Amino acid sequence: MSRMVDWIDRRFPLSHFINKELTGYPTPRNLSSWWNFGFLAGFVLLLQVLSGIFLAMHYKPDAQLALGSVEHIMREVNYGWLIRYMHSTGGSAFFAIIYIHMARSLYYACYHKPRELMWWSGQVLLLMLMATAFMGYLLPWGQMSYWGAQVITNLFRATPFFGDQIVVWLRGGFTIGDDTLSRFFVLHYLFPFLIMGMVFIHLIALHYVKSSNPTGIELAKNEQITFHPYFTIKDLYGLGLFLIIYCYFVFFNPDFFIEANNNIPANPLKTPSHIEPEWYFLPFYAILRSIPDLLGGVIAMSLSVMIFAALPFLDRCKIPGGARYRPVYRTLFYLFMVDILVLGYVGAQPPNGVLMQVGQAATFIYFLLFSLLPFISRKEEKWLLAKGLPPAVLAFMEEEAARESGRKKS
Repeated sequence: MSRMVDWIDRRFPLSHFINKELTGYPTPRNLSSWWNFGFLAGFVLLLQVLSGIFLAMHYKPDAQLALGSVEHIMREVNYGWLIRYMHSTGGSAFFAIIYIHMARSLYYACYHKPRELMWWSGQVLLLMLMATAFMGYLLPWGQMSYWGAQVITNLFRATPFFGDQIVVWLRGGFTIGDDTLSRFFVLHYLFPFLIMGMVFIHLIALHYVKSSNPTGIELAKNEQITFHPYFTIKDLYGLGLFLIIYCYFVFFNPDFFIEANNNIPANPLKTPSHIEPEWYFLPFYAILRSIPDLLGGVIAMSLSVMIFAALPFLDRCKIPGGARYRPVYRTLFYLFMVDILVLGYVGAQPPNGVLMQVGQAATFIYFLLFSLLPFISRKEEKWLLAKGLPPAVLAFMEEEAARESGRKKS
């Protein structure tokens, strides 16, 4: 083995790369379990790609055969039921992990300088994941798949001047049919590999600026430890806990995340009584429905996802650690989490008078929190500096100010 490694090292820096970027990567010693979710996201992505490849071997992207091919996979392919349930459960698990990963980054304000590019690459990953999930939702060609695609593609009609042409291009025709299914299948198969490439860029940005930590203060070298074996074991422990929950749904409750109506063949002549997206889209769906105008609803829904990219500019407070040292920001964070849950509940219910008003109020609060952040963050910084902060935080802020001053002079 050592001879083989030496032979590779003379031609490719394998050992150097592994030691620098994996085993010997310097990591803050105070990382909590909330930092495990990046590793879990990578694991689930690999699981989704592998299970998706095997499913694609037996799937037929044809309107007459799609649902039948899914049933064929479940009943006649060896362990096809397991692969299908791993893939369907993995989709929901992926979003749950990504949302927790984002919530941790929001809580500790991990989007602050110098991690803006890492944050933005994560936002691109979120958009690509949403697009992949939407295209995959159509593939079973059940009632909810068909009508969900009907609703979502119709949203593009709100695009000024070119709305109708965009809808025809997305569908491959004037109606949702074989052409729609074929192109969605191809894109759903392609996007995970693009996501893996974007993950690589995300990791490069992470390793260049180094990992953040709960204090927000860059630790000295003597306060850092190598990634292996300390955090390898920690990630594997988190993986074990995740697999317990994941395997419960795969083996004991596999249909929990599958809409019952989606087992009924798609029927363009029969509209379901209530059309709702998957649970991970519900808050944004509630924002869409809260605006009575189609164009306004589409703009609000798109902005609700993309506004996270503006956080490095909206949050003007220079105190590190996010909500750890900032009580006002911590209150806004918890209020935002509650608001997301309210929007998710509203999105899952049929629209009526009371719930529509609740959804509109929750939508208003959603955007209000982002709008108030620039003003609140500056005032909170002045208040905390006058009140007093831990000496380590003040020393770090003084060092950062000195570095910034030096860069401006140079």
